[in-house]
Amino acid sequence: MLCILASFLFPLPDTFTYSKIVTDESGTVIHAYLTPDEKWRMKTALSEISPSLQKAIIEKEDKWFYYHPGVNPLALVRALFKNLFSGKRTSGASTITMQVARALEPKKRTYVNKLVEIFRAFQLEWKYPKREILQLYLNLAPYGGNIEGVKAAAILYFGKNPNHLSLAELMALSVIPNRPSSLVMGKNNEQIILARNKWLMRFKADKVFSDQEIADAVDEPLTAKRLAAPRLVPHLAYKLSQTGEEISHSHINLNTQLKTEKLVKDYVRTLTPMNIRNAAVIIIDNPSRQVVTYVGSADYNDSTDAGQVNGAAAIRQPGSTLKPLLYGLCLDAGLMTPKTVLTDVAVNYNGYAPENYDKQFNGYVTMEYALEHSLNIPAVKSLRALGKDKFVHQLVTCNFEQVRKDQGKLGLSLILGGCGTTLEELTALFSIFAHDGDFITPEYSRKAQKAVKKRILSPASAFMINEMLSKVNRPDFPLNWFSTEKMPRIAWKTGTSYGRRDAWSIGYNQRFTIGVWVGNFSGLGVSGLSGAEIATPLLFRIFNTVDYDSDNEWFRQPADCGIRKVCNETGLQPGEYCTNLVTDYFIPLVSSSQLCEHVQEIMVDPREKISYCKSCMPAGGYKKILYTAIAPEMQAWMDEHKVLYKKIPPHNPACEKIFREGSPLIVSPSANAEYLIDRSNPEPLQLACHAAADVAKVFWYINDQFYKTTGTRSKIFFMPSEGPVKISCTDDKGRNRDIWIRVKFIGQ
Repeated sequence: MLCILASFLFPLPDTFTYSKIVTDESGTVIHAYLTPDEKWRMKTALSEISPSLQKAIIEKEDKWFYYHPGVNPLALVRALFKNLFSGKRTSGASTITMQVARALEPKKRTYVNKLVEIFRAFQLEWKYPKREILQLYLNLAPYGGNIEGVKAAAILYFGKNPNHLSLAELMALSVIPNRPSSLVMGKNNEQIILARNKWLMRFKADKVFSDQEIADAVDEPLTAKRLAAPRLVPHLAYKLSQTGEEISHSHINLNTQLKTEKLVKDYVRTLTPMNIRNAAVIIIDNPSRQVVTYVGSADYNDSTDAGQVNGAAAIRQPGSTLKPLLYGLCLDAGLMTPKTVLTDVAVNYNGYAPENYDKQFNGYVTMEYALEHSLNIPAVKSLRALGKDKFVHQLVTCNFEQVRKDQGKLGLSLILGGCGTTLEELTALFSIFAHDGDFITPEYSRKAQKAVKKRILSPASAFMINEMLSKVNRPDFPLNWFSTEKMPRIAWKTGTSYGRRDAWSIGYNQRFTIGVWVGNFSGLGVSGLSGAEIATPLLFRIFNTVDYDSDNEWFRQPADCGIRKVCNETGLQPGEYCTNLVTDYFIPLVSSSQLCEHVQEIMVDPREKISYCKSCMPAGGYKKILYTAIAPEMQAWMDEHKVLYKKIPPHNPACEKIFREGSPLIVSPSANAEYLIDRSNPEPLQLACHAAADVAKVFWYINDQFYKTTGTRSKIFFMPSEGPVKISCTDDKGRNRDIWIRVKFIGQ
């Protein structure tokens, strides 16, 4: 009862902190941090301590460790008599438990403090089992300077974990705690050898180890000295240290990590004359979902170029890298297939007029061509057709944190890079295509939160994207790359952010997903920076290194992906007049089953000058001719680019139905938009429309007042008044269209 009261009044001071450490996939410590009290004290489990080391420690320090209650009475009496008769301290009686008590509460060596130490030893025995007390000893024993614990000593003196120490090395460490100030590794190695061999001879006499083991240990030289603490993978180490865990078991493959770091550093050095100074790389092992390489900058120690900044976690603009996900979602929504034909012509959505990278228009393109060539206008049209909110929802599902924060403010421009993301997020996103459309959170450490599999794409759409992104006859294949003979087959997508501030290239196959970012942490744009020319060569070099000459199989066509013949002109199932057919992938019961109607039978007069509809066709005296149906915006593009096509004759002017349908479409300005005009430097607004093929002239009205007569392809300008403005366009058939805009003058 008295002991319980004393323990309550004087609680055991057994709270202390360990160094935060990060290990690689093999358990080797690759990064370590000092404790708050400036100690190297690395937590060690008994499972990490070899039986030989445990045996040597117990035999040397406390043979009766497993039998006494914390204090060895016989050893105490023996030491007391020896010290009394000699008049000085000649023998100690500290058990392992007592040494732990002394390490927890350091005090001067006096008889009073020895009694306190004995009391603390009893407290330890009451609170902990023997194995945990031995573990505490191995974690707290002093090894010189600010090194405490056998793990810290093994790493900082021998550069290896305790379970890899030889008998000679572990015996050298075992003698230091008795004289940590006089037996300094690297300075007093000869004295350490003498003390080590003395104990080895005792162990030989007591048959603790075999004669051969003792002989080998005695002959082993001791060249160890104080080493620098491991400081590898600093960006990931800091990321993991913020979790609060004392030991973070990462999945870093140190060989791949170091090779990639050198590749990145050497490659960025060649870009310095272009004023491009940094890069970041993440490698995910696809089968295990584990992040095996994490490079946050070209050189962590380069303070002139902000090497300490973690580029892998920095929020940047993704450029065109989100397009594969968009087209995959469009495939699953039944909006298109790889051969679906889209129009790449000028568009304007409420004032937003996207442009292609080369500021050119391509007319008719297939979906796969648009993705392979990273065309912007088809991507914006596809996002509008899919629905921006649906696309944003999928990005949020894939843990795009900045997109989640900004989702209420994002518009159609997000598919061209108008949002914020990180290399971590993008690399994880592209691993979807390697997992049959499933998003699984990459694992950075063993104690990471259990990943939840989320279905983002169907296996069929993921396979189709893989096929499109793995073609090498693409414009983003770097022209200066020549070492691809042994490179494994990969799929990849590049991206360049607005202002050429970020160059991206994300690639994958069945084995790895590799994300590469190149740029400047300052956000400085560089004219020569592009995903194809700058980031992709580094991506290829890394694949050539980590997966060189791999014979891994490519992704197989899943059961939910079919093949069919479609019309080459539209990508739809062949109609009555389709003759040019191509093979296309599709998703049964999902992809559109619409028949192609790009060729239509039109009734015209004998001279082919007038066309008729069913409402106005005569009883006789007409003939039927096949014409290709071309949308007004494509007619405008074809006329502008001098592309010849067979025009449908103007409609019968006597047709009454014509006056009720087919009014001009005003494309500029945008309906219901607000326009801000600088009062000191006002710029006029453009008037433009798309009219039917049989229209020759249109008439423009501003606020119900006639303005001008123009041709259907003409573009004119006007200076509006402030406030609401009504704009009307009437064609020469009498069909009219009205829109309203709001104009506001700003400035002086």
